[in-house]
Amino acid sequence: MTAVRRGRAAGALAWPVALLAAVALAFLVLPLVALVVRAPWGDLGDLLAREAVLQALVLSIGTATIATAACLVLGVPLAVLLARAADWPVPARRALRAAVTVPLVLPPVVGGIALLLLLGRRGLLGGLLDAAFGITVPFTTGAVVLAQVFVALPFLVFAVEGALRSADRRTELAAATLGASPWQVFRHVTLPLVAPGVAAGAVLCFTRALGEFGATITFAGSLPGVTRTLPIASYLAMQTDPDEAVALALLLLAVSIAVLLLLRDRWLPGVRG
Repeated sequence: MTAVRRGRAAGALAWPVALLAAVALAFLVLPLVALVVRAPWGDLGDLLAREAVLQALVLSIGTATIATAACLVLGVPLAVLLARAADWPVPARRALRAAVTVPLVLPPVVGGIALLLLLGRRGLLGGLLDAAFGITVPFTTGAVVLAQVFVALPFLVFAVEGALRSADRRTELAAATLGASPWQVFRHVTLPLVAPGVAAGAVLCFTRALGEFGATITFAGSLPGVTRTLPIASYLAMQTDPDEAVALALLLLAVSIAVLLLLRDRWLPGVRG
């Protein structure tokens, strides 16, 4: 009995720790509670049915889907490269990881400026595209997709890399020993092994792309039906129609909660039910 009491005492929180934890939790939860409480529930259907809202919703879902597909095509090979770079020289390995990590810590507006300087009409590559093919990238729907890929790609890469590092490589080695080519091993062995990580990364990637604001408005602007996504529409509506802004914010919150429920068992393994 004494040992049990000691165990309970050891697991108890000191009151300053519990108090600060409660303040931190309130800081995270209360803004969302305020959003839900102050939402115009009676007019929510009419607000979400407006043409401008539907345009932004369709555009956001479409561009986020395309961006997620692009991230899958580009991100899975990059994750494999990152996971297999253990034998590289340390400086090269660190440089590769830093290149993948930078978009996570970079302010999105800075990312938009960087994309503009690369692909704008006077950019490093944009000038060549405009002169050679007459292609203008900024302030188009394609620019929205590129901005979303830039900010969302690391989420997919790190999710897949984590799955690769935890996977048993003996199956890959056995397939290679039996004569499978590297491409066959990747397609028939590696991808099925890390499929849960790829799926989780794709969902995170889609959510990040759907909520992207800073890089998008800087690189793509805010053209209705062309580049005005849900976050941009919500920001602009806050200045003219707060109820519409709250409705759009609720929509984005609902998507975020849905993603949290989908990824609960993978990213929060201690939580069940």
